[in-house]
Amino acid sequence: MKIIFFDTETTGNGETDRLCQLAVKERGVEGALVNATYKPPVPISIESMAIHHITEKMVAGRPAFKESAEYESVKDLFENKNTISVAHNAAFDNAMFAREEIYPKNSICTYKVAYALDPNDSLPNYRLQYLRYLLDLDIENAEAHDALGDVLVLEALFERLLKKMMERHGTEEKALDAMLTISAKPLLFTTIRFGKYNGKKIEEVAASDPSYLRWLLEQKKQAPAGEEDWIYTLEYYLKPKAAEAEPF
Repeated sequence: MKIIFFDTETTGNGETDRLCQLAVKERGVEGALVNATYKPPVPISIESMAIHHITEKMVAGRPAFKESAEYESVKDLFENKNTISVAHNAAFDNAMFAREEIYPKNSICTYKVAYALDPNDSLPNYRLQYLRYLLDLDIENAEAHDALGDVLVLEALFERLLKKMMERHGTEEKALDAMLTISAKPLLFTTIRFGKYNGKKIEEVAASDPSYLRWLLEQKKQAPAGEEDWIYTLEYYLKPKAAEAEPF
């Protein structure tokens, strides 16, 4: 299996947003397979510019991703049955790829794997850059919110997580299979890490203030790209529980 790491920078996180930068790197191979910006078919939001610093002027002379010289090779690589693609919060990046008619065959999400390796839900968050510094991943020239910089951090994080999974499953092949299985399933979160209920168990909030969870679910559904785990979690906790049978 060929393992590749990738990251996208995008025009936003809504249903119509598109990628404006892509970085792809093969495991253990120095240098990027792809590291380019593209002219997206929709404007780059100011909020996104403030994060990744890619402006309309910077992409004005660039081709659209589907019209780029590398598009077909990228599509062939990601859709190859012998390729494992790795991303952090892969649902979001894969959703952006789907809008470009690219459908990765085998996908590992390091966000989900990191969460699975923390069964007590003890970390305050699982963002890539947080894990970078928590785990002391020493990566030179890895600028945050730049696609290639994030890919370099991603590769180092993957190696750390793979080592942990191999301790559980014995071989790299079995560890990779476990990571693929974890990544294919939605996460069931147990704790809210934001807003007025920051640090509270979702089960407790469901009992005391279900209207907040219903509101949050509607917010997530308005921009569902990359929010599949939260939508699954909120629907799970808002589902009516079966009433206990009355004794005779």
